[in-house]
Amino acid sequence: MTWSIDQFATGVAWIASAIGVGLWVWSWVREKDAVRRMRLRDCGLVLISSALLLRIVAQEKPMSVLDWAIAFLAPLFIAAALWRLARTACPPPGK
Repeated sequence: MTWSIDQFATGVAWIASAIGVGLWVWSWVREKDAVRRMRLRDCGLVLISSALLLRIVAQEKPMSVLDWAIAFLAPLFIAAALWRLARTACPPPGK
């Protein structure tokens, strides 16, 4: 069986979505530290939003209204999550 690039991209997107959901669940169930919990949620959000965008690009059908909304909002959520991840990466100097 030969995979096309669309099938491969869709498979990778589903794997990324599963990892993102796993990070969300881990942050809600197991993590006690507030900063680490927010970082796990942000990482999960980036993975899930990126996977959604990849699935939209790889689909065969024309884009629906929901697809357009996701295509517009997902990069905004990704940017916000990456900004928060950058802000919480290291403690401020002197602490």
